Parts: sequence; C-alpha cells; structure tokens
Amino acid sequence: MKRILIPTDFSKYANQAIEVGAQIAKKNNCEIVLINMLELPTHMNDAVSGETSIPEIMLFKRKAEEMLKSIKDRDYLQGITITEVVRLDSAYEGISNYSNNNDIDLIIMGSHGTSGIEEILIGSNTEKVVRLSKIPVLVIKKEVKDFDVRTILFASDFSEEIKKPFQKFLAVTKFFDAKLNLVMICTPNSFKSTLVAEKIMKDFVAEFEMPEHTLNIYNDTNIEKGISNYSNRIDADLIGICTHGRTALTHFFNGSVTEDLVNHISRPVITFKI
Repeated sequence: MKRILIPTDFSKYANQAIEVGAQIAKKNNCEIVLINMLELPTHMNDAVSGETSIPEIMLFKRKAEEMLKSIKDRDYLQGITITEVVRLDSAYEGISNYSNNNDIDLIIMGSHGTSGIEEILIGSNTEKVVRLSKIPVLVIKKEVKDFDVRTILFASDFSEEIKKPFQKFLAVTKFFDAKLNLVMICTPNSFKSTLVAEKIMKDFVAEFEMPEHTLNIYNDTNIEKGISNYSNRIDADLIGICTHGRTALTHFFNGSVTEDLVNHISRPVITFKI
C-alpha cells in the first residue's frame, strides 16, 4: 500500500477519516492524497462554460485549495507526504475516476450514514463510492483516536466470485497484522447445515496463503443483522465485505448488504468490489 486517497468536504466526518488515514500512513509509510470535489452550485451548472461564471468558479477553487493547505498543516499529518487535489466534478464519480487513474491503493471516507426515505432516494456520496469504486474503500463512521486493528471480521458466502476480491482483502489486512475471523451468516432464506458451511469455507481458504484466522458460522434473521451482531460478539475493530456494486433499480429492488452496513453500523467497514 503506497497511496491513500481521502476525499474531504471539510466536515467533521471527513476529518475523522483523515485522522485514521494519518495513522495508517505513518505505520506503513504511505502518501496521502487529499481531494476535494468541487461541485458547482445548482444555479451555475448550465453556465459553467460562460465567461460570467469563470470568476466565481475560480473563487470557489482558490478557497478549496486554501482549506486543503490548512488541513495539511495539522500536527497529526506532519511527516507524511501529502498531495492536495481540487477537481471540478460530481463527488462520487470524480473520486472513483481519480482513484482509478492515479495508482490509489485505498480510499478512506467518513460517513454519517442515512436512513429512511433519504437513504432510498438520495443516499450518501460514501455509499455511491462504495458502489462504484474498483479500489478498496474504508468507511469511518465515528472518531477513532487510536486506529489499532487487532481483530478483523470478514463476512461472505465464500463463493467462487469472492476469490478475486478476497485476495485484495488479504493484501490490505497484512498491513494491520491482526487476527482474521471469517464468518458465514446463515439465515432462514440462505440456510446451510454446519457440515456444508464448514466444507465451503475450508475449501475456500485452502486456495490462499492464510494468516492466523478462525472459521465461524453464525445464524441470524438476515445477513446485515448477523454481521452486526457477530461483530459485536467478537468486538471487531474492522469489518471486511464484498459488494456487487448494484445501481439504480437493481439496487432499489434487491438492496445491498454492504451499503446497508456502511449506512447503519458504527464500526469501520472496508469494502471490495466483486
């Protein structure tokens, strides 16, 4: 891991992500890229190419650059190589595009989560990045003064399609040197006997060079509750999960366990796109 991208809208949630990113960067000698996606006010969207809008655009850009420089001067970022970037783009598309084209190894984002009708109709920029990004995304939901990852939970069905993102997951978790707990959540709609579940998991991990780990089976009413409840049982410092990146109506009708966790659970979550 060499380059960490941390988007910021200068909110307290983004600051929480920056603090965690600083801790990871110092332990692993990483560069941090701070990026602000400058989304124009609605009344300027149709006039972005007009001469009258250029001074206002430049004013917004200079202000964003000044704020990024002030972040760079914070004590906890001293000694870390910091790159500041301001881009004129929608937040989630710009973040995804930048990370794909600039050798980014990890994206760290803060999130306050959403609920109810806001979650269905709007969602958060973090949720959209989780859905689109080909790069692993670490979501921070609250202030973490000491991001000391000792216990990692990886929840999955351990199917064939998980093998490629799981390899990325193992590469990332090596930096934390933590105990890895693999869990399969069995629900009434996806029930498997203990013998069947154990065989699936053992066959899956046999193909990888595994660090210290445990294999676990946990029953619950649905997958999201199972992951949340099991993470509480083992007091996980980090939850890893894969996402299909469903969009639009497919996401509306089928939902996404990953995005539900990003929205609703307070523990840090790291996601990997299938």
